[in-house]
Amino acid sequence: MTTTSFETDYVIVGGGSAGCTLAARLSEDGATSVTLLEAGGRDWNPWIHVPIGYGKTIVDPSLNWRYETEKGAEIADRPMYWARGKVLGGSSSINGLLYVRGQAGDYDHWRQLGNAGWSYEDVLPYFKKAENQENGADEFHGDDGPLAVSNLRERNPLCDAFIDSAVEAGIPRNDDFNGANQEGIGYYQITTRNARRCSAAVAYLHPASKRPNLRVVTKAAAEKIIFEGTKAVGVQYEQGGRSVIVRARREVILSAGSIASPQLLMLSGVGPAAHLAEFGIPVVADVAGVGENLQDHYGAIITYKSRLPLTVNDIMTSPVRQVKAGLEYLLFRKGPLTISAAQVGAFVKSGPQATTPDIQFLFQTFSHDEYDAGLHKFSGFANVVCPVRPESRGTLKLRSASAKDSPSMQPNYLAAEADRRILVDAMRISRKVAEKAAIRSHIVAEYSPGPQVQSDDELLAYARETGLSIAHQVGTCKMGQDAMAVVDETLKVRGVQNLRVVDASIMPTLVSGNTNAPTIMIAEKAADMIRRQSL
Repeated sequence: MTTTSFETDYVIVGGGSAGCTLAARLSEDGATSVTLLEAGGRDWNPWIHVPIGYGKTIVDPSLNWRYETEKGAEIADRPMYWARGKVLGGSSSINGLLYVRGQAGDYDHWRQLGNAGWSYEDVLPYFKKAENQENGADEFHGDDGPLAVSNLRERNPLCDAFIDSAVEAGIPRNDDFNGANQEGIGYYQITTRNARRCSAAVAYLHPASKRPNLRVVTKAAAEKIIFEGTKAVGVQYEQGGRSVIVRARREVILSAGSIASPQLLMLSGVGPAAHLAEFGIPVVADVAGVGENLQDHYGAIITYKSRLPLTVNDIMTSPVRQVKAGLEYLLFRKGPLTISAAQVGAFVKSGPQATTPDIQFLFQTFSHDEYDAGLHKFSGFANVVCPVRPESRGTLKLRSASAKDSPSMQPNYLAAEADRRILVDAMRISRKVAEKAAIRSHIVAEYSPGPQVQSDDELLAYARETGLSIAHQVGTCKMGQDAMAVVDETLKVRGVQNLRVVDASIMPTLVSGNTNAPTIMIAEKAADMIRRQSL
């Protein structure tokens, strides 16, 4: 294998939500050269850009790493499928499009853990800086940022009925989960512009791509970070059978996500020394927390058979309705092809012991079991429920000393008793909503778990056997001050120089909601920190 090399100021590994944001922001300085490495290809697949296309991209191996975890003792000895983007834009190119920031208290908690500069007051300006809010600017929102945030164009009668029933069940109406208060039920906002997906690649990278100081290299699979002593000086990657070294005059920045960033650190000699020794990897820095603190949202699905053919299932089983939906989208940018993975959301408290919402609802006008099996053949809709601040913690470890082998991931879903209790509470609250008149009039029957499942033990068994990942993996390179912290509050990796991690893996705790918007916020803040340091 031949080796070539070139130089740049900053090397960013990973062209996902964080990497695209960071590459665009750092390259705003024309005196700075930036190279972005992405293992996947360009975001040319048309299904990326049609909102409902996530139904295809979430299983497409050309766009998706299709990771599989180890079997989980608490989830009926099943492995879990993890969809992660393998394309420019990363998971923001294949996700369900929901724009959710989490609660102010999530970020205040990060600050309480010793991470100066990461309170809600500190991070709100970066959420606003990123945002191009359709509803206009206010104290919580920005309207001149790159990331388009839009209202849902398609409002299915099932959605309004579910909202009305939730209000009748005592859940307050909330038209802005990202405003003064997260609690309540309403429509999600989504990352689209003119009914096309606004991924991090579309929002940030495409407008920056013509800059002469920005180099974007696709199909570039990072193999290891190059160190001189404990100083990161470059990255070795493989492209088309060639080995290439790109040297960094200033910094190497990992934005490869919660799976690939810790893996690359360990392959490069930064991680738990005893674990690296198992694979004969020379230790550059013994950092015990790399790959630890793995967190994810785990959800249970309650599925209903619909009385009327109002669901996406009905469209996808009818060639005539498929053509109609396609024309409606192509001609008017309206209709069912404009919808997100969940259309209605709710953030609710599991009980009086919860001081803030600890459950998320993701109401969908379609239904399915396994992703690969496609939609049900009957008229169906569903509500996915999950605890938003799980206490369970997993681990990520190497399988080999090769970047070609995916790491071993054990999420330990439902290991914590609180997670099990809150998930059962969530299912009961969802059922309480379904008993109210507005949505009950649309229900023929509860398809799953079904009316025969009633006790707490039965509900938990169902959740263990059929639950799924909401694809919000974080925490494997956590920010902090304790012995298990991997990066400090400036996102610099401990024990080495000129190396940062900027992606969802730095989150010390999972936010109360979806992770794309917070990951982009992290990159916006990191870009400011990096530029200030270089002045």
